[in-house]
Amino acid sequence: MISRIAWSERGVAAFAYKAIDARGRTRRGRLEAANVADLEVRLVRLGLDLVTCRVRGARAAENDRTGIRRIDLITFCFHLEQLVRAGVPILEGLADLRDSIGHRRLREVTAAMIDAIEGGQSLSGAMASFPKVFDPVLVSLVRAGEQSGRLTLVLQKIIENLKWQDEQAALTWRLLLYPALVLAMLSFTILFLMIYVVPQLLSFLANMGQELPLQTRILVAFSHAFANYWPLLFGAPLLVGAGLWAAVRSDPDVALRWDRWQLSAPVFGPLLQKIIVSRVCEVFSIMYASGITVLECLRAGEEVAGNRAIQRALRDAGRLIADGGGISASFAATGLFPPLVVRMLRVGENTGALEDALANVTYFFTRDVRESVTRLQTLLMPVMIALLGLFMLWIVSAVFGPLYDLFTRIKI
Repeated sequence: MISRIAWSERGVAAFAYKAIDARGRTRRGRLEAANVADLEVRLVRLGLDLVTCRVRGARAAENDRTGIRRIDLITFCFHLEQLVRAGVPILEGLADLRDSIGHRRLREVTAAMIDAIEGGQSLSGAMASFPKVFDPVLVSLVRAGEQSGRLTLVLQKIIENLKWQDEQAALTWRLLLYPALVLAMLSFTILFLMIYVVPQLLSFLANMGQELPLQTRILVAFSHAFANYWPLLFGAPLLVGAGLWAAVRSDPDVALRWDRWQLSAPVFGPLLQKIIVSRVCEVFSIMYASGITVLECLRAGEEVAGNRAIQRALRDAGRLIADGGGISASFAATGLFPPLVVRMLRVGENTGALEDALANVTYFFTRDVRESVTRLQTLLMPVMIALLGLFMLWIVSAVFGPLYDLFTRIKI
């Protein structure tokens, strides 16, 4: 039974349904439709019979995760590109994909796209109805391919870009995850030693009744601090992080300063900057090669940057270009892009091969980031072992130093 109606901006509702397939098995899912009758028609095209349904709230529908991974999108675009290349009409190609796709949510999206195209929309217009699945950059590229008649070439570029994004996501994950794991291991080891091992050794030294040296007294103080105040020692960074996160979410100026600091942070800042700039250049290159204007390419770069400082720099560069400035000069005026980017943009402007110049920047930065992450992972483990070794050496000298002094005073 439908309890409430929640319409989106496109005049359709987000339904949560329960249906049965041809074998009588129960299927549950989500689908957008104009009304219950439209929902039934769409489910029939998916080989399902509607049992019950309810309309999800607008906010819930807006924030609902699609569950469609990037690899699913790559497969979808690859099959679509193959069908278009073979000369199969878009509607027939999408119908074939709908019947062969194993991912339930993507199959529902494909069915809704077929309905939209049959209703008079273009392929890009149908994709734009699902911003959680097809991002604005992908939709703009498809629209450019439709207008220029080079949809097959554009789909190839989209597939290459999605694969590149997947590689970049893996690099970023490795860049952030490995140091976090190393730090967590080191923190756990120190906590275990200071709370459990060291107090037992120090209690033995205290029973000897002799004066403890300075380094042992320091170790005693550290051990007591860890044993008595470890929730504060480990909770304070979490509280600071939560406060910073709240400030970044609520204050745009704090968010901008935080993003700028990330780009200038030691070791990780230059790597993060190269990842973001390579992402922007990759999108810029693909869109420009597809016939999209420079200003639209810059707006798409803002959407994929993921860093407010870079986004503001791209916005400033776009204003300078709109006022008649050159591309390389406008990028240089922001002061936020590496000299290599400005130099390659200048070369691209002079030679008329801007997309190739941007592709070269993407290639160079991607290779540099990959090599830097590999070097960082190679160096991090020896550094961690060295730090742990120095810490253990301090504990050994602080604990066994007094024991050695005691044994040397024993006269046999």
